[in-house]
Parts: sequence; structure tokens; C-alpha cells
Amino acid sequence: MEIYCDSAATTAIDPEVIEAILPYLTTNFGNPSSSHWAGRKVREMIDNSRNTIARLLGVTAEEIFFVSGATEANNLALSESIREYELTHAITSKIEHKAVLQPLLKREKEGDIEISYVKLDKKGNVDLEHLERLLAANPQTLISLMHANNEIGNITDIEAISRLAKKYNAIFHTDTTQTIGKVKIDLNEFPVDFLVGSSHKFHGPKGVGFIYINKKHKLKPQILGGAQEKGQRGGTENAIGIVGLAKALEVAYRDFDSIHEKTAALKQRLISQLENRGIAEIGFNGESKSETKSLSSIVNVSFPCLQSGSLVNSLDTFGIAVSGGSACSNLGNGGSHVISAIQHESNRENVRFSFSKFNTTEEIDHIVNTIVKIYEVDNSIAEDTASAQHSFSLAL
Repeated sequence: MEIYCDSAATTAIDPEVIEAILPYLTTNFGNPSSSHWAGRKVREMIDNSRNTIARLLGVTAEEIFFVSGATEANNLALSESIREYELTHAITSKIEHKAVLQPLLKREKEGDIEISYVKLDKKGNVDLEHLERLLAANPQTLISLMHANNEIGNITDIEAISRLAKKYNAIFHTDTTQTIGKVKIDLNEFPVDFLVGSSHKFHGPKGVGFIYINKKHKLKPQILGGAQEKGQRGGTENAIGIVGLAKALEVAYRDFDSIHEKTAALKQRLISQLENRGIAEIGFNGESKSETKSLSSIVNVSFPCLQSGSLVNSLDTFGIAVSGGSACSNLGNGGSHVISAIQHESNRENVRFSFSKFNTTEEIDHIVNTIVKIYEVDNSIAEDTASAQHSFSLAL
């Protein structure tokens, strides 16, 4: 039985999205920059897709630009705003995605900015009082704080941060990669300067995303070679990705309540069963156990280490896909920088379970049963090893 429980890394494409994409794989294949009928058909679709995203977020179509994904969007917003406004200071946290931390660290290494890290509590929540002190001491600062953490699911109060940014004339960028399509965002309610999203996090195709750039800003493009995206990004638009992105977001907003209710129920079922099945010393990282302070789609569980290896790898051998951190950090060396920033407990394995509308209660039950069996076997191996060592020492 194969179970996919790593939707914070990427999601399965929704069937409605596939249906929307198909015409642009077959008959509507024109270059949107071409002036003939074939190009105009695709250009019209891109314009309609831009309008859809803008409407759902409560902004104007002129503020939405299509890119390859959130990583590119984050790099554009951070690097180009620092350059454009000659900013010398940035405030972020140590649990941001590396698509935020690495561009900022690069600019700091080059001597362009100084970075201040806002304090976090032991569960990874932003200390808003410390943030305000940092803002008061550093005028015209760039703030980059994510809406929800990709590993522990913590939801940050970006409305409060938006108010602080306005009060201290700061520029506010927020990485909403994990919340677009999962939390309703209406930018009429709280202004931000830059906001980003990736299609594949909400059941759209990979390789496409968008950046919202508040109309009061004009950033220089990072990718040159054409006047596409109103001069903001050169290169032929990913028409197939764009139509899929817009349809995926439309479906996510249309079905928001039912999807949220389902993923929240799956999350609470997993938590309840893990707590009641006798697995010793489990814990929950960050606010991931909370029904209100974290995403309904993420639970990050701290397990005692197995004697026989990794729990993530063991689950994989049973066809269960979960993560030991973000998908990006799994490709590098070492553990999670997010978990390290909020706790330093050794001899633990931290596992992220992330759900989508396609998961089922039967899958949750199977996951828990498998974990219980893995620990039963591991404990048996540990007892046999201890017995063998005891016999050996007596023989000596």
C-alpha cells in the first residue's frame, strides 16, 4: 500500500487542473508574444489567469507577475528591493525557508545589508515586541517573515506585522508558499509589499508560481531577454503552468471550507492515535499540534530514535512517504535548521506529516499501525542486543 503524506513538499495535480491544461498541450500551443491568432489565444488565457489570481487575493491584475516558483519570487523581492531602495538592514527569523535566508545572507556577505533575527519562543512563534524594537532602532528596514512555516506549520500573524511595517515605514515581504490555497488571504485587509506562491503546493503543476508586487513598487527584472510580464521577467511565459496555477487556486478557494475541514480532521486523528497507541516519549514540534496556531495540513512529530535506523526510511520501505524536514533541506547535508533553531534535544527523530484533500482516514490508521509495528520490532531488536551483550559480559 503506497501512501503519500508529504504534501508540504509537493501536491498531486487536481484532475480539474489537468483538464484545464490539456488544450494548451494540444491545440492552443501558440507563443503568447506572437501577434497572430495562435498567440492571441494563449495571451488571452494568461490575462484571464492573472485576473483570476488578482481577484482571489484582492489586488489588481497589474500587481501579479508569473515566475518559475516561489524560490525565484523570493530572490527577486529580496535582492531587488535591497538594491532599488538602497536598504542597509533586514529583519528575518532563523526558521525561514532557505529561499529567503540564502539570498539575505549573500547580500550580507557582500556588505550590502546587516541582518537582525527576530526572537522566537520555544515553539517558534515570532516575538512581536522584539520585532517592534528592531524596527524602531532601524528605520527603512526590509522585513521578511513567512506566513506559515513549511516544517512545523506555525502560522505567523502577518496582519500585525503589516501594521508594524506601516508604522515604521518598513518594506514587508512575506513568503506565503505554504498558505496560498490553504489560508484565505485578502490583501485588502492588510497591505504587504511582496507576496509569493508556488503552484505545486496547492495541486497545480510544478515549475510555475507568481509574485505579488504592490503597485507602489517597481523592481528591476532579474531575468533579461524580453518584455514579457510587463518587462518584469524576460522569457516566454509557461502557458501550461499558468493556466494550471490559476485553475488550482480557483478550486482551492471554491472548496476551501471542505478541504480545511477534511485536513483538520486527518491531523487530529493522527495526533490522537499517536498519543494513544503507547509509543513512548513522542512530542510535537512548534505549534503543529494546535488546531488554531498551525496549518491544518502539517504535523511535525518528535519520535525517540530507532535502534535500527531512520523512521522516515523505515516508513518508506512500507510505501509511506513522509519527510524529515522540508523537501529542500532533505537534499542537503545535516538536519533541519528549523528544528535546531527552536530546540536542541538530541537523540530524537523529527518527522513531518503533511496532508492534502486526497488523503483518507484509512491511510492515517495504516500509518499509525505501521509506526507501532516498527517500534515493536525495534524494541525487540534492542532487547535481544542487550541480552546478547549481557551474556557476553558474563562469559568474560
